[in-house]
Amino acid sequence: MSRILGDLEAAIMDRMWSYHRPATVRDVLEDLRKEREIAYTTVMTVMDKLHKKGLLKREPASKAYLYETVSSREAHTAQVMRETLASGGNQAATLVHFLERLTPEEAAALESALRVYPPGSRR
Repeated sequence: MSRILGDLEAAIMDRMWSYHRPATVRDVLEDLRKEREIAYTTVMTVMDKLHKKGLLKREPASKAYLYETVSSREAHTAQVMRETLASGGNQAATLVHFLERLTPEEAAALESALRVYPPGSRR
């Protein structure tokens, strides 16, 4: 299941990740309205879809739901990368093309990550 997000889904998830706390549809709506005109029902529908996709969890709170992210932005991005790699055909070739395109900063981040979690430590 691909977890690449549409534009509005990404905007909502960006806000949810930035809050570091549960939020209602109204909270997200008010935040989004600082940048665009958008209907409550639109935000509610997209947040419901994000819940059904497993990206948001929710609990009833009075007449509304309180939504919270299921995982961090970084964990979500890693999952998207993993799913993309798994669906890309020749994984070794895909990784070579990926590595060819890394900036020096990205290469340094990869090297740091490999020091934290070296290849031999995987199960």
